[in-house]
Amino acid sequence: MPEGQVSLAPAADRFDADPARSYTLAAPYYFDPEVYARELDVIFYRSWNYVAYAAELASPGSYVTTRIGDQGVFVIRGKDGELRAFHNVCAHRAHELLQGSGTAKVITCPYHAWSYRLDGRLRTARGSEKVEGFDRSEFCLKPLAVETYAGFVFVNLDRSAPSLAGLAGRLEQEIRSYVPQLDRLEFAHRLTYELKANWKNVVDNFLECYHCPPAHPAFVDLVEIKGYRTVCHDLYSSHISPPGRADNKAYSFDAATGAKDFAAWWLWPNVTFITFPGSPNIAVLHIIPTGPETTREHLDFFFADSTPTAAEMEAIRYTDEVLQVEDIGLVESVQRGLHSRGYHQGRYIVDPERTDISEHGVHHFHGLVLRALHRQATSR
Repeated sequence: MPEGQVSLAPAADRFDADPARSYTLAAPYYFDPEVYARELDVIFYRSWNYVAYAAELASPGSYVTTRIGDQGVFVIRGKDGELRAFHNVCAHRAHELLQGSGTAKVITCPYHAWSYRLDGRLRTARGSEKVEGFDRSEFCLKPLAVETYAGFVFVNLDRSAPSLAGLAGRLEQEIRSYVPQLDRLEFAHRLTYELKANWKNVVDNFLECYHCPPAHPAFVDLVEIKGYRTVCHDLYSSHISPPGRADNKAYSFDAATGAKDFAAWWLWPNVTFITFPGSPNIAVLHIIPTGPETTREHLDFFFADSTPTAAEMEAIRYTDEVLQVEDIGLVESVQRGLHSRGYHQGRYIVDPERTDISEHGVHHFHGLVLRALHRQATSR
């Protein structure tokens, strides 16, 4: 097999390291429960997963919970100022410890009231003093790797994983070059969606703008689509358009005082960062797999103030009522089509100049997926 080409199963035989010669992922990769189970194990349980904006965890005792596949985790700021992450499970009888987000002086299990210090050490276990050989150190919370990157918090279930800063290359520098006010932005709004589509299907859609002219006419009017370019790096890709038009059909913004650029970045495996034309902003789209054919999306908006301006609310409205509606309709239609007996694999549209129609970003993502799955297949 040529170097760089992978084959997990016969369905992957036509994937090639060269996107110009390659076929896409075969349909079963988007709905096979066994593929999904392997993805949880070798991708999500061994990669850096987005959790929150670091400012949400600024004060001692502040915490945020999340789920990665079937694993509950939480991140908490200790009294010593250190950020720590743990499996969200009591060491006694496995009850979940925390829900949602908030602030805690002590972590107390709602089931039998075992309590833990913010650094994960067992604090109290009622009746344990009467149990022969009870060793408190054996029942501390189980830690995870945690890292703050570009002002956002990530966790990794694999504590031996290389740092995200080392893996992500120049991503942070790129984001900050378009959003120099990044550290001063405040969380302003969250949109949540439940999609009937595989998570990779959703990522695929984000990674190309070949579909933009026919499917997103207002977005095409917002950006300079002919100048839209995708550049792939090891674990991320950038999606940049030249300055857009203030008199577009999507939403209004002040071209004299606000940025006119559209810039977006995808970071392996399932988080994107987007800055839209207008006042300083960044949006984080977290694409969360919830099953072989279901995905939850959180789309968080950050602005200069936690209360959006009228123009910023218009941008949120456009994203929610137009752009997301269009994209969700597209990926859910694709998900249904992937089950068709008339479809197995397609071809990437890739031109040598890597123009706005090129799907090499999707090919880059698929290569990462197959390499992860192939490593799992060969290690069994």
